[in-house]
Amino acid sequence: MTFLPQEIIKKKRDGQHLSTEEIQFFVNGITDNSITEGQIGAFAMAVFFQDMNLKERQDLTIAMQHSGEVLDWSHLNLNGPVLDKHSTGGVGDKVSLMLAPIMAACGAYVPMISGRGLGHTGGTLDKLESIPGYDTQISPQKFEQIVRDVGCSIIGQTSNLAPADKRVYATRDITATVDSIPLITASILSKKLASGLDGLVMDIKCGSGAFADNLPMAHSLAESITTVSPITTQAIITDMNQVIGHSAGHCLEVLETIDYLTQKQVDPRLHALVERLCAELLVVGKLAKDSTDGQMQMNQVLDNGQAAEKFAQMVVAQGGPSDLMEQPEKYLKTAKIIEPVFAKQSGYIKAIDCRAVGLSIIELGGGRRKATDGIDFNVGYSQVRNIGHSVDQHTPIAMIHATNRDAMDFAKLEIIKSFKVSEDKPSIDSMFFN
Repeated sequence: MTFLPQEIIKKKRDGQHLSTEEIQFFVNGITDNSITEGQIGAFAMAVFFQDMNLKERQDLTIAMQHSGEVLDWSHLNLNGPVLDKHSTGGVGDKVSLMLAPIMAACGAYVPMISGRGLGHTGGTLDKLESIPGYDTQISPQKFEQIVRDVGCSIIGQTSNLAPADKRVYATRDITATVDSIPLITASILSKKLASGLDGLVMDIKCGSGAFADNLPMAHSLAESITTVSPITTQAIITDMNQVIGHSAGHCLEVLETIDYLTQKQVDPRLHALVERLCAELLVVGKLAKDSTDGQMQMNQVLDNGQAAEKFAQMVVAQGGPSDLMEQPEKYLKTAKIIEPVFAKQSGYIKAIDCRAVGLSIIELGGGRRKATDGIDFNVGYSQVRNIGHSVDQHTPIAMIHATNRDAMDFAKLEIIKSFKVSEDKPSIDSMFFN
């Protein structure tokens, strides 16, 4: 059956439900490029305003999943479950870089297909590409081999895996349609289902630095993903009202990842998040009898160095340096200008506009305004103070890493505006909402 793309867009624009055949036709057109970027943008905007019901979300997810190759791991006779975690995106969210090797060290297989930065959030793929030589665009065959041999691999969407989502993903970023629950659901699940997973844990971010900036939206997204997903899927809603860990920016976050995996420096809130997600995923994959057992297992592979070794193996397998863990500063270069930024008054950090912090990284050159933009991997923020920390004229809010004076001056103004300081020490909210 033949449809007109503009009629499908019009039907959704007017609030009508699309049939399975109409959605399949549109996704086929996205895949074979017969549907233009403008039409994808118009469709995304129509969905943004008119929503999709459960059947439409399922149809869109399955159509995008099957727009390319769907991996099947059964022929490898793996001795553990195929698992993955996905975050809806946050500022300083380097958790995937830590979780994949931890899970591999615990006996899972983690084929992680990740994306680039969307909106004000940094992408896992961009972080990994700050490592010299690390290839995120390997073939499905090599991807399979690394997952089998190492236990984990993190790659970008190849032309064979969920190709329809690759086009939609890039268009959403530049058409202000990122925060649409049906589109987020289909985007996440199409990639994850194409990976041939047995189980999935979702980290649904909620707060000023998240697409879901309020709890009702976060709950709606969690319900959408767990309802649409045909595999065992657990959703955890976590706080995104402050930077995750103490860095934001690609090289800086990889450095923090290495410090975490080697236990050189561990941020307590970041560890609580990684621990909870790993524990839940081990339960989902039937590798742990309960979350307490899962926490014990993940901490054990951190303490004995097995998780750090898995990360090192993955980096080498994908073209990165063999001594990255021993000499990270040799490969992860710092920006030309590094300076502290101080609050205008002494006191305690009361609140952070995380979205503004993420957007300021784009202005520094660490993100994209349009899909074809390049990225400066070296810029960002380190030693970021979080809510409850005291700051004064000697204790900075953060260290800014910039390439030129104008960018540095702009970032200082944005950080000062983004961090609210008060005389009274605030109570610190839990990392978890469920």
